[in-house]
Amino acid sequence: MKRTVKLLALVLALLIPVSCTVRPKVSIDPHEGMIQVHDGNGLIWIPLAENLGLNTLTAEDFTTENGISAYKGEYRHGIDVSEHQLEIDWQAVAQSGLADFVFIRAAYRGYTEGGVYEDARFKENMAGAAQHGIDTGVYFFSQAITPQEAVEEAEFLLELIKDYDISLPIVYDWETVSTPGARSEGMDRDNLTQCAIAFCERIKEGGYEPMVYLYKYLAYHSYDLDKLADYPLWVANPGAYPDFCYEHSWWQYSYTGKVPGIEVETDLNLYFPALIQPKAE
Repeated sequence: MKRTVKLLALVLALLIPVSCTVRPKVSIDPHEGMIQVHDGNGLIWIPLAENLGLNTLTAEDFTTENGISAYKGEYRHGIDVSEHQLEIDWQAVAQSGLADFVFIRAAYRGYTEGGVYEDARFKENMAGAAQHGIDTGVYFFSQAITPQEAVEEAEFLLELIKDYDISLPIVYDWETVSTPGARSEGMDRDNLTQCAIAFCERIKEGGYEPMVYLYKYLAYHSYDLDKLADYPLWVANPGAYPDFCYEHSWWQYSYTGKVPGIEVETDLNLYFPALIQPKAE
């Protein structure tokens, strides 16, 4: 009898639908809200900066001949120099066709003791560019480790340039220094971003347009780019075309350019005035 009851219960269990079901696995995208970019070393995923437009430039927009890049649309070609370019023959530079504009290093902060110094050829280079009608901007090579130091750098720079005609942006150029003992070692993203903002805001207060210079690895790993949306970006990205993922209209495409009138290798740049840029107000 017990065996008959067990068999009946088994039959009924097979006939009655089971009330619980196995839920299908839900596929979760681990990269939701992110974008894949090449940081100079390889492909990585980063959070998408919501305040910046995406770069629409492609390889088809550019040509390169003898190491000189050209853009199919409106553009200007320029260089950037410091005391490392030694004595410059500005007449030859002006006649080269490679210097519609120039960014001149005005000053820098040392990366060990942190002193602030004027570039040894700042005045000489400013006079040479002005004499030959080359549009000029200036940059400060920063190693600030606090926003207060960044403001100090901006004020030092404003004092240097007060008697010059500056027609291009004033640039914050902070770069990683790998030398042992570098005071900026271990800078975190928020602190570096706040340093850039502090410098740029002080430059705006001085009546100039600020800009931030960065290279891809630094941009993707060390800056909160969303917080820099108020400032134009000058992107160092050597190669055949600018593949930095966000919109920018200043592109440093070579560190090893040959420019008549300059004995050593010189950075080469393109400026795309027709491209939309975030502008400081």
